[in-house]
Amino acid sequence: MNEFTITFAVATVAIFLLTVVAERVLIPILRSHKLGQKILDIGPRWHKSKEGTPTMGGIGFILAAMVVMAVFFIIHAVKGDSADYIPLSLTLAFAVGNGAIGFVDDYCKLVKKQNEGLTWLQKLILQLVISSAYVCVMSYTGYMSTALNLPFTDYTIDFGWMWYPIAVLVLTGVVNGGNITDGIDGLAASVSCVIGGFFAILAFAWADDSLSMVAAILIGASLGFLVYNFHPARVFMGDTGSLFLGALVIAAAFQIEEGAVGLIISMVFILEMLSSLLQVVYFKLTHGKRLFKMAPLHHHFEKCGWSENRIVAVFSLVEALFCVAAWFAI
Repeated sequence: MNEFTITFAVATVAIFLLTVVAERVLIPILRSHKLGQKILDIGPRWHKSKEGTPTMGGIGFILAAMVVMAVFFIIHAVKGDSADYIPLSLTLAFAVGNGAIGFVDDYCKLVKKQNEGLTWLQKLILQLVISSAYVCVMSYTGYMSTALNLPFTDYTIDFGWMWYPIAVLVLTGVVNGGNITDGIDGLAASVSCVIGGFFAILAFAWADDSLSMVAAILIGASLGFLVYNFHPARVFMGDTGSLFLGALVIAAAFQIEEGAVGLIISMVFILEMLSSLLQVVYFKLTHGKRLFKMAPLHHHFEKCGWSENRIVAVFSLVEALFCVAAWFAI
């Protein structure tokens, strides 16, 4: 085994084990402070039995990932090649920043007892600010080009300065898609794990150790969290975790300068987000009619009689197919 393989394997296993331990410690703390999930009346009525399940579990796998990555950066600082990992550090900062927005939202809902947490506008503004900061710093440091590689072709289009607002919107949209996907036991973590597997294969093909660390986080954190989140869930990740995972996925695509392909990789997140958006628009245009039985998309399939485990399995398979398409698109 070469150093690249060993580093990836050690990081993945370490994040997995630390996540398992962190969640084991965190769940009783969350339960003792009565930080349980509130099931809104507008949600599926059959989810009412889940009310009170500890949430904000995303704190556990974020901390686990950051501990391992801190060691990774320290080792490379000692080696003197830390400058090579600037894009990776910015990607992680973007993910943690979005996780922090989720934490504030969860905190407001659960500790301050504000039912809706941050308003949708407050959350959106904060996300746009962080996305803009990520794009600006990536561009300033020379790690973001305005030329977009067109999927399935060898052509590129240079958008010039117009690429920056487009990138901000793409980043923010996919982050929210990741948040919306976290609606049933194990779904967001399972889809993220599949994406992590794709990034791992790509990292090995390209010998890209920065991308391999993103893959290690997605795989290790997701699998570690699924120990407690697979149906029936003993803990939910909350907005803290779902915003972190959504941000990490799409920022990794920008990190490897494949923003368009990132849309293919994130397609399950995007479809979940679009299903909610289309439901609202259709409802208003038709004065009360619904496009789906319930939005987002995973709730529609629940209404069709699918079990949570079946939805997770099918959505994960669909995500794997999108990842195959992304492989050929690069």
